[in-house]
Amino acid sequence: MDIIKYLENGWRPVLEILILTVGIYYVFRFVRGTRGASVVTGFLVVFLTSLFVTRLLGLDVLEWIFSAFSAFLAVAVVVIFQPELRRMLAELGNLPLFATAGEQRENIEVIIQTCERLADVKIGALIDIEQSIQLQEAVESGIHVDCEATPEMLETIFFPNNAIHDGGVIIKGDRIAYAACIFPLTQRQDLNKSLGTRHRAAIGLSEETDAIVVAVSEETGAISYAYKGQFVRAVSLEALRAFLTSLLVSQSKRNWLAWFRTVAKVRVRRPGEQTTKTESTHGAATTTTSTQPAK
Repeated sequence: MDIIKYLENGWRPVLEILILTVGIYYVFRFVRGTRGASVVTGFLVVFLTSLFVTRLLGLDVLEWIFSAFSAFLAVAVVVIFQPELRRMLAELGNLPLFATAGEQRENIEVIIQTCERLADVKIGALIDIEQSIQLQEAVESGIHVDCEATPEMLETIFFPNNAIHDGGVIIKGDRIAYAACIFPLTQRQDLNKSLGTRHRAAIGLSEETDAIVVAVSEETGAISYAYKGQFVRAVSLEALRAFLTSLLVSQSKRNWLAWFRTVAKVRVRRPGEQTTKTESTHGAATTTTSTQPAK
């Protein structure tokens, strides 16, 4: 009977530990690489060291002071980490789970209009649409922009005389998060020799993340996109709109269970995996299949 009671009540501490572990892990993962990372580290070092010393030496007065001021700790955290908390809530609201179909269609039209304008004047562009995997680890550098994504703003960023026109931009929801980003290049050897650095960067980022990368060639004005290692070259605006709609709009209509299943399937490509790809041509579009792990 004691074993049965233990099994009935023993799962609660395990669940609490699991929730705390996951929560702490994602908090550290979120603040890593931000300006608040050093503040978090210093705050925890001071707090844990002071708590350990007071317990070890039996400093009852200091321990009482820590206990009395623990109620103000939550307020202090909100004040100190206000920018990080705002960014966390903003990114939570930009998740596909909370985005409506109408908002996603507006975001798609921004990309379509931008590509149309840049293709007409043959201005190169590299636009990344971030999804569930954050790109802070995959992107080597970038300038924090945090402005509304509009065709005019994107056209201004990629204008040749602009100081930040080199590299790509990262779009989160309806906002431009970063500009002048350097994306990882693909290591594939079977690609067409005519593909430049911009297209190889689009393929490389799509191989390592679940991002949708749209590229505009500055030589021909051709529009291409890459997704999960699959590269489609020289597509029309209608084909690009259909592709983005099939991913973003349909994704916003999924329920909770389907969304979590999608997130569970997405992973960063592990080192040591081999790639097996084929390339086929249909009219003006060139399609490259995604990676397969080595057996």
